[in-house]
Amino acid sequence: MEYTIDKMKPNDWEQVRSIYLEGIATGQATFEAEAPEWEKWESSHLAEPRLVARAGGKVAGWAALSRVSARRVYAGVCEVSIYVSSRYQRRGIGSALLGALVEAAEKMGLWTLQAGIFPENTTSINLHQKHGFRILGRRSKIGKMTFGEFKGVWRDVILLERRSQVAGSD
Repeated sequence: MEYTIDKMKPNDWEQVRSIYLEGIATGQATFEAEAPEWEKWESSHLAEPRLVARAGGKVAGWAALSRVSARRVYAGVCEVSIYVSSRYQRRGIGSALLGALVEAAEKMGLWTLQAGIFPENTTSINLHQKHGFRILGRRSKIGKMTFGEFKGVWRDVILLERRSQVAGSD
């Protein structure tokens, strides 16, 4: 299957949102119970890089970054969001997206990328490790699920970090 990695455009939002909703429905992707409206999502993620994988004219997956803090000292530290539609998983799309996101982040001068992943989501943990993320630890009972089969359950999150060897190395 052929696909391309491209910049996310505002008119991709409905497909991006649909993929996000798929991830939410698994109960293994996020604490969020619903996908936000475009304006809220747009304001909470960096304008660049926002990437999509396109396959056959459709968005097959997406990746974006959000700031972890408004403090200047953390200006180069961002959190990764990456989602691949269930129809396109296990085809290298997640790896291509994350690789392109890391490369773009380094070109922007971002020095640390982090990800918080449920321990049960071993596929995502392995993907991040493949791209240079290392496990820092387990954040125990960091949040309580508000929906789905885990509703009311306090969940752990594995904290991963990737420190650039290019950006912020002075």
